[in-house]
Amino acid sequence: MLASHELEPRGAAMLPGDSQPVMVQTRRGPVECVSLGEGPAVLALHGAMGGYDQASVLARTAGVPGFRYIAISRPGYLGTSLSLGRTPAEQAELYRDLLDALGIERVAVMAISGGGPSALQFALSYPERCWGLVIISSFHSRFAGRLPMAWYILKLAVRFSPFVTAMQKRKARQDPERASRRSITDPVLRARTVNDPEAGPLLREVQRMTYNRMPLRMAGTENDIALTSSELSLPLERIKAPMLVMHGTKDSSAPYAQAQQLAARVPGAELLTLDGGEHFCIFSHLDEVRARAGRFLGAHAPRAS
Repeated sequence: MLASHELEPRGAAMLPGDSQPVMVQTRRGPVECVSLGEGPAVLALHGAMGGYDQASVLARTAGVPGFRYIAISRPGYLGTSLSLGRTPAEQAELYRDLLDALGIERVAVMAISGGGPSALQFALSYPERCWGLVIISSFHSRFAGRLPMAWYILKLAVRFSPFVTAMQKRKARQDPERASRRSITDPVLRARTVNDPEAGPLLREVQRMTYNRMPLRMAGTENDIALTSSELSLPLERIKAPMLVMHGTKDSSAPYAQAQQLAARVPGAELLTLDGGEHFCIFSHLDEVRARAGRFLGAHAPRAS
């Protein structure tokens, strides 16, 4: 099924769908989301400083045509209130309620960075609703690393000076290579990514989004940081859904060891090691990520009845 994914890794950036978000009323409350593409459903979960917009970029970067991607704002991001789910278990329950409201029986879950814990919890809590997991640059257990100084500067900028965030957004637009230095520290890899005709625009899109409505992204980001700094203790050996883990070897935000341990503990899990990849490896290693994700989703998607 969908064997063409293997032959044509590029071209997913322009998935058909509505770029304007809608608020879907669930049992827990309204959830903000967009729908892209057609086919078996895939729930796209963003990481820190995200929202439905960055989840949409995740779908268009790591995803392939032939699927319907539901890109949501997780609790604490943009239009979805943090009160709808602070813990992975609460967020997993919210995802189930969202699927019920949309009339979707089963999904794969594609999650990046801080979206990973709730994706894993969804597969644990609702195995009958999850036909696959794609976990990218993410966590499954406590990460005790120190937060970069840039995070604290960002918090101050958001709180006290909207002009600072506007200036940073303008700088990112004017000099994308410089704006990408924190995201991709290797100069050769960074230049290759920024100048790539597809990866470069996708990376710049995420950079612009980060500075757009930043105050509405802070509550969820702080909640994600608190979660990954605590002991998650997920019973990963109980996950039944097929799983693909993709992770860069030089990721300083979510260490590569997290991916190795995750793949080792989940029965039958696949691990794609992205040599030299950092936390933004979906852009720097776009072709590898998309081709492997396409093969995985195509192999495990429910057959049309």
